[in-house]
Amino acid sequence: MAQINGKTMAVNYADIVQSTRDTFFSGKTRPLEWRIKQLKQMLRMLEECTPEIISALASDLRRSKFESMILEIDYTKQEIKHMLYNIKEFSAPEKPSKAIVNILDGVEIRKDPYGVVLVIGAWNYPLQLAMAPMIGAIAAGNCVILKPSEIAQATANLLAEIIPKYLDTESYHVIIGGISETTELLKQRFDYIFYTGSTNVGKIVREAANKFLTPVTLELGGKSPVYIDSTANIQIAAKRVLWGKYINAGQTCIAPDYILCSTEVQNKFVTEAKKILKEWYGENPKESPDFCRIINENHFHRIKNYLLDSEKIAVGGDCDSTEKYISPTILIDVKPTDKIMQDEIFGPILPIVNVDNAYEAIRFINSREKPLALYIFSGNKGNVSMILNNTSSGGVCVNDTMLHVAVETLPFGGVGNSGMGAYHGKYTYDTFVHKKGCLIKDFNIIGEKLAACRYPPYNDTKLSMLISLVAKRPDVPGVKYIPYLILFGLGVVATIGFKAAMKVQKTAHV
Repeated sequence: MAQINGKTMAVNYADIVQSTRDTFFSGKTRPLEWRIKQLKQMLRMLEECTPEIISALASDLRRSKFESMILEIDYTKQEIKHMLYNIKEFSAPEKPSKAIVNILDGVEIRKDPYGVVLVIGAWNYPLQLAMAPMIGAIAAGNCVILKPSEIAQATANLLAEIIPKYLDTESYHVIIGGISETTELLKQRFDYIFYTGSTNVGKIVREAANKFLTPVTLELGGKSPVYIDSTANIQIAAKRVLWGKYINAGQTCIAPDYILCSTEVQNKFVTEAKKILKEWYGENPKESPDFCRIINENHFHRIKNYLLDSEKIAVGGDCDSTEKYISPTILIDVKPTDKIMQDEIFGPILPIVNVDNAYEAIRFINSREKPLALYIFSGNKGNVSMILNNTSSGGVCVNDTMLHVAVETLPFGGVGNSGMGAYHGKYTYDTFVHKKGCLIKDFNIIGEKLAACRYPPYNDTKLSMLISLVAKRPDVPGVKYIPYLILFGLGVVATIGFKAAMKVQKTAHV
């Protein structure tokens, strides 16, 4: 038994996928106006159901209204609006440049929806990470089966309840369940899979997709480093790092995972952090309405185990299992071999590892798996450029944290162990379309004469002409207008020929 679109029933996943594919093949999701209508309905859903969404997020994560609005609801609404403003441009066929050999032909790239898309959401941002990929899949003309994370149960149940009320129930389905339901879903043949979550599960998703050669986007995570040097404004840097670390209690895939800095910078940072955290959350962050809780007991105990060495705790370190509360915490004197430096923390603990300079930071970063995000705090442009040029990461934010994901014109995605593929803005649309290259010819006699050198019987003259036609040449400004000039010239020639023929005909009559 599982929940589909809010109804508990016996499930045959193969039948669900097939019926959804039948809907796709009917052409229902392809018209642009229909897709626009569905996106507008999704926007209406977020606007009308805002109180219920805030309540569900508070139930799952004890998330404040402020963070729920900024990080999930309004963020997703802006993604929809951006898609609506640009969908006609995104969906239009592209007209690439063409070589001389194709000067009289049509060359274009059409954007075909894949078909039936599986979107597997994550629990840490259970609304945004389910809906943002779905926006692009709908805009591109796909059908979608959404599997929200069962760990954020209240939000998952709410999505299963409200989505069928606003979106087409033949084209879009919400399936609620746990590991067994996800496992059964992954046995089915999808046309695209978009997964957000841990690297370990991402490997399982990739393996399941390989059975059918299904393309995937994997938005994973990893340990996102922060490098701070002595030229940074420590007061501002501390605020920006702590904000990125402690929103959602550190349960963010691009949260700063650890800091690399000198002992001198570390001491200044810790001093500032104590003042900032007191200003933000008061004497006891546990009583602050603005600080989230850990999602469940398993994650609480996993994170708490990082605090066994109390001598390394410079700030915080308080825990309460009854509330799944862990205070904003900073660790110092952390060694690269410590357990906290082996796993993605995904909680409100910020370890500091000491390095003497940017060269050491680069070596440290490059000795580990490629992170989803890299943060550099420095007033030295040379250091910034050196780190950018000598490291690999999904994305980079200089002198701030997290905000690069809010720039809709930048792709967001991982590399290596932190994922594959990218989305946000146009990149979300492009993720869910196959770009189909099309060469469109006609029966133009001039074009046929030019291309006749490809036909047997072969000779050296034909070979020379064909090589000349297909030879690569640098783009010349205005070359794209040559076909129009040729057609214009042919039109002039035809007109002159027609007039000459008419004159001959009149003379013959005389």
